[in-house]
Amino acid sequence: MSLNPPQTTLTIFCKVVDNYGDIGICWRLARQLRHEHGVAVTLWVDDLQSFRRICPEVDTEAALQEVQGVRVRHWLGQDGSYTPAEVDDIVIEFFGCDLPPGYVEAMAQRSPRPVWLNYEGLSAEEWVEGCHRLPSMHPRLKLTKHFFFPGFTNKTGGLLRERALGAERGAFQSEPGRAHAFLRGLGLGKSEIEAFKVSLFCYPFAPVEALFQAWEKHAGPIACLVPEGVAADAVAAFFGRPAAAGDCATRGALTVRVLPFVAQPDYDRLLWACDLNFVRGEDSWVRAQWANRPFVWHIYLQDENLHHKKLRAFLDVYAEGLDSLRDVSLHWNGAGPGLAGEQDWQALWLALQAELPAIAERAGTWEARMQENGDVASNLLGFAASLR
Repeated sequence: MSLNPPQTTLTIFCKVVDNYGDIGICWRLARQLRHEHGVAVTLWVDDLQSFRRICPEVDTEAALQEVQGVRVRHWLGQDGSYTPAEVDDIVIEFFGCDLPPGYVEAMAQRSPRPVWLNYEGLSAEEWVEGCHRLPSMHPRLKLTKHFFFPGFTNKTGGLLRERALGAERGAFQSEPGRAHAFLRGLGLGKSEIEAFKVSLFCYPFAPVEALFQAWEKHAGPIACLVPEGVAADAVAAFFGRPAAAGDCATRGALTVRVLPFVAQPDYDRLLWACDLNFVRGEDSWVRAQWANRPFVWHIYLQDENLHHKKLRAFLDVYAEGLDSLRDVSLHWNGAGPGLAGEQDWQALWLALQAELPAIAERAGTWEARMQENGDVASNLLGFAASLR
């Protein structure tokens, strides 16, 4: 009589640096591995407060808890001792966060030794293909770490995407009543729902005030939906006071509504319901690519403007022939000529608006092209199996 193979176990270590980006990716990956592949997942997180903002079920006081089938452990630091029995089959070091030394020692003592992966940041730069799956020997222990890069070609790990995502989004976008009900649940009135809707998620250094001024002069109504705490200075300047979730104000053609932070499934619906999405970091950037809507990406700031090179690499593959999208993206990130806040944002916006139909068409062809590369969770498990 044949026996069922033992359940694969996997641990993810996540150190929150870019709030909602790092934990956002790790949480999506953990859920998908658990629910679609039957993997027993343990997620170590150092910042449960940020985690809770995208997953309200999280208990910020719990050292150990189970959330949606995933074991969540509070990562309190680098100290502590571990036994080989506590080490899972696959260990993921997210964005090169240093694992606790005691845990690495236990990994070396485990038999068989685990597959150790450094899950790296998403980039369209050419060097990524050459570094994907590269091994790195531990200088002292009999352990080998392999680099795993998500990416935009079949020589990378692909993008995070759940199996049912396309069907769920298609059903939502094909039935306007569902989107309207969702937006009403966020507090939007009839005029806002009927307006041109923009979701705005960016870092503090984005030239939001200049863009707001351009939108105030727009020919038709624009409803800008901003999560609480995002672009706080620009939103406060628009309101004339600090704004909180539920607040709404109108100047000229522009209405700004402050939204509460929502759980990830509702953030996806927000992207699906809007006509244009401004997104930031990595997690919301990837979700915007699956929303079948035009988007503008605000990239995480790096020293010596290294992020500008990463931005241009993506625009080279995504925005070819879409000049206004490229111009707005570069200026939004301070990578265009001149100071971002001193650009003619009304002219930039009008050019982008005229090109939105072509940008929307690109979103659809891009999605189909990215699906050909498979998804990160499946590709990661396949690679891990090849190493065991």
